[in-house]
Amino acid sequence: MSDIIQLLPDHLANQIAAGEVIQRPASAVKELIENSIDSGADMIQLVVKDAGKELIQVIDNGNGMSPTDARMSFERHATSKIKKIDDLFAITTKGFRGEALASIAAVAQVSVKTKQKDETLGTLIEIESSTVVKQEAIACADGTNISIKNLFYSVPARRHFLKSNTTELRHILDEFTRIALAHPNIGFKFINNNVEQFHLTSGNLKQRILSLLGNNLDKNLIPVEEIADFVTISGFIGKPEAAFKTRGNQFFFVNNRFIKSPYLNHAVNNAFEGLIPKDSFPTYFLFLEIDPQRIDINVHPTKQEIKFDDERILYAYMQSAIKFSLNKFNIAPSIDFTLNTDIQNLEVLRTPINEERKQEVTQGYLYNKYSQGGQAHLIEKKNDRKNWQQQQDTFFPEIPSLGIAKNNEETIIFPSKVSPLFNNNEIGETKPQNVLQWQNYLITTMKSGVVFINQKRALERIIFEQLERNLAKKESVIQQLLFPVSVAFNPADALILSEVINELYAVGFAIHPGSDLHSFEITGVPSGMEGGQEQLILETIIDQIKMGNENIEDQRQTIVIQTMAKRLSTPKNLQQEQAVNLVDELFACAQPQYTPDGQLIFSVLNPENINQYL
Repeated sequence: MSDIIQLLPDHLANQIAAGEVIQRPASAVKELIENSIDSGADMIQLVVKDAGKELIQVIDNGNGMSPTDARMSFERHATSKIKKIDDLFAITTKGFRGEALASIAAVAQVSVKTKQKDETLGTLIEIESSTVVKQEAIACADGTNISIKNLFYSVPARRHFLKSNTTELRHILDEFTRIALAHPNIGFKFINNNVEQFHLTSGNLKQRILSLLGNNLDKNLIPVEEIADFVTISGFIGKPEAAFKTRGNQFFFVNNRFIKSPYLNHAVNNAFEGLIPKDSFPTYFLFLEIDPQRIDINVHPTKQEIKFDDERILYAYMQSAIKFSLNKFNIAPSIDFTLNTDIQNLEVLRTPINEERKQEVTQGYLYNKYSQGGQAHLIEKKNDRKNWQQQQDTFFPEIPSLGIAKNNEETIIFPSKVSPLFNNNEIGETKPQNVLQWQNYLITTMKSGVVFINQKRALERIIFEQLERNLAKKESVIQQLLFPVSVAFNPADALILSEVINELYAVGFAIHPGSDLHSFEITGVPSGMEGGQEQLILETIIDQIKMGNENIEDQRQTIVIQTMAKRLSTPKNLQQEQAVNLVDELFACAQPQYTPDGQLIFSVLNPENINQYL
């Protein structure tokens, strides 16, 4: 038998390595900017075209490379950072494996201009598919200027799996944001399709956070500082009101390297327990300084996962640091001993007592029971049952078909769980004549029994299907604003919003780009929408798109109308005719039983349920 094991050719091995290291344009951006940081640059410029598919260019004023180093940097596993195995556990720089440039050159057309500060001439190198096609001396600026064109041109299958330009650009923005946050002492520029998105000057961490994510965070940031022998924790956390529905503003950095750590995230969430809703996520920008020998960053190709020497003690320090900052700035759960304003506004408290009212109270059942010694525990069943029946007759005066038993000897107890009505054939057979409104619920009857309807969820289903019909017919009802409303978002959110302007117009929003970068002007809103909700609704839509699948074009229309329906469905006190019409509209829907996100809208209390408790 012939031998079948052989060494892979270098160009093929590089392409396989590129599959691990360079997953998308954002991966190349990360590797190139990190190389510039390692070179000692204090000003870095990123230029992107066509979401990085056409061009990724990084220009820095760092130390530059000699002709030999420039050529060697594209060889596999060529690095200046590691000379022995122990060096792996003392890493303080970004890149160290020597894989990035070799992987990029295997799947793109690469051009490098580099010059050291004390040299007269620099070096130009051009590489295509791991093959050097040109190397010569040239006149150029100090530092390194590297361009990547036509990423994955030699691997069409990989290019085919790239997402839309919006999605890929969002990933690039994410990587740029993480690196810029980690290094506020370095200036950055970001130019996308010849438009400058960022011009960040060097400064402190808070200035960098506000420059990247918006000035609306200014009043919501709390400093964190914990110094211990094992670790130093610093940075900022957001006040509870700065919590978001997504994890977008959550950043951990270990030795100025962005990481993802569910374990540490759990520690932060525990510290915020009781301060934010369960479906919200706290905002944080936390930096950990640890001895490099206590961590292992060589566990994942992207270097975003780290193994810690002792996670448990780190968890305790993290939770303690967050709680200390929250307490220091008087942000902690508190008991409100003031009287609720709703209680203060009750008529019984506002109306002065008179002799007639006083006599009525002293003759009442509760007054006699609690004013006579030894009587509070006694219950007069007959009078109680009689009073109960009288209350029921008053409570349901026009709904005799509710079928509430009037039995002097038995107790009526409503079950805590009722079964949903799955037999949709019965829906609409009995048109409701009377509908009772109780808090946010509507109660009526049909052939199957007593129907309990969640008014908000019913409105959500009705509005959702109405918006769906409007989208299908391309009809929208826009309520023009007397004064346009200006809103601003961070760059990533502004990018998402610009991509869904057409869908928003279809549901009633008239939005146009504003005079400032990342700002918009709203001139019209959906009919029936209350004023002042514009930015909140748009932020919710953006958050929902972030939580969805990366290929947002496939689902953004549904996300927009679903979010709009949820926001516009506000329960109100209804007149009898309005309540009947709402029930009619609900049961005329294609799917009356569930909201668009799958919540049950109504349940039926049928005779079988009642008989279980009789």
